[in-house]
Parts: sequence; C-alpha cells; structure tokens
Amino acid sequence: MAEKTYILLAEDEAALGLIVKESLETRDFRVDLAEDGEKALKLATQNDYDALVLDVMMPKKDGFTLAKEVRLQDDSIPIIFLTAKSQTADVVEGFSIGGNDYLKKPFSMEELIVRIHNLVSRKKLQKNTELLEIGGYLFNFPKQTLQYRDDELVLLTHREAHLLFHLIKNKNQVLDRSLILNKLWNSDDFFAARSMDVFISKLRKKLAQDESIQIINVRGYGYKLTC
Repeated sequence: MAEKTYILLAEDEAALGLIVKESLETRDFRVDLAEDGEKALKLATQNDYDALVLDVMMPKKDGFTLAKEVRLQDDSIPIIFLTAKSQTADVVEGFSIGGNDYLKKPFSMEELIVRIHNLVSRKKLQKNTELLEIGGYLFNFPKQTLQYRDDELVLLTHREAHLLFHLIKNKNQVLDRSLILNKLWNSDDFFAARSMDVFISKLRKKLAQDESIQIINVRGYGYKLTC
C-alpha cells in the first residue's frame, strides 16, 4: 500500500478546518489540523510533512509570518496559502516569501487536491535530477543550491530552483511564459505573472557573477536564458 501524503492544515475557522481535513482524509491524505499559527509552527518543526496548507489570516501568528519561519528551516517543503485577500501586493508577497501556490476562498476541494499533488510530485522528482552546469555556476537542483566556482553555496527557494531548472533545460530557447506559469503557479493570470517577474529578477541577481549568463525578456512570449 502506498504511503499517504502527510499534510499540515492551518485554519482558524473551526468548521472550515474540519471540513477540509475530513475531505482530504477521505481521499487518502493524512492530515494534522492547527487552529492558530503558533500551534502550526510547533507541528511543522516536529513532523515531516509532504506539504503545508496555511490560512493567511490566523490568530497568534499569521500565515505569511509562519511561512517565513518555516523557510528558515526548510527551503523545499511545498506551501499553499488559503486566503480571502485578492490584492496584487498580498499575492506577490506570499510568493516572494517562499509560498508555492495560493487559493482564494471560497475554493473547491478538487482544486486544492490537484495543487497539492502537483507540488508534492515535483518535490519527489528532485531526488532523481542530476547536477546542472551553467556558465561558471553549478546548480544542485535536488538541494536547491547554486555555487559560483569555489564561492559559498547560495540557497534558492523552492520556486527559484524550479524556475531556474526549466530555464537551463531550455537554454538558448524561449521558455513560454504561459506554459511555465501554468506549470509552476497553476495559473497564468496577472498575479502569477507579476510573481514570476519578481523571481526572474532574483535569479538575475544570483547569476550576476558570470557576465556571460543573461535571462532575456522576450516581450509577448516569455524568457530566454543564454550563456
């Protein structure tokens, strides 16, 4: 029998939390439920979860703060935000601090399950991916690190690592913007596109030591990594 996907659900609305927990458990998930951010952080440090599903607005510690603290210990665990917020700045902030996806309330259980499965599957695939070279850099995709020659390792976030992986695999070719947004963000809407632009800017800075490497914005199509 396959091992169940282990999820931490942090949701302060008691009724909603129980509904989501029970719905996931009927679909062969194992779920721990936390009613506030502090309890969620304690559980996250004690257990080996496959993914975290975090409400943004919670007592004691909000979802964004919780995610920041989790990322100090684990750069790879998938994080999905549940939020009633719809402002561009809020969505971009969620991605920038290390979130992998978000769902606006109200949401369907089917969509949540698909997004969890996609993120968990991508994480498991990392274990079988070889080291990649780009210019003077060595990119360790499974460990999400980047190293220039003999310099210190630079840690990448989950989304930075996946975005760089696809750019390198399509080196000197245009990486279709809509395709990669749907693959990594599960959406190609305005909020996701803004978030992707932020991550591209971060990657440019982390690759800046090798002047032969460029990430070019091909207007109307996507991005191209050249070396």
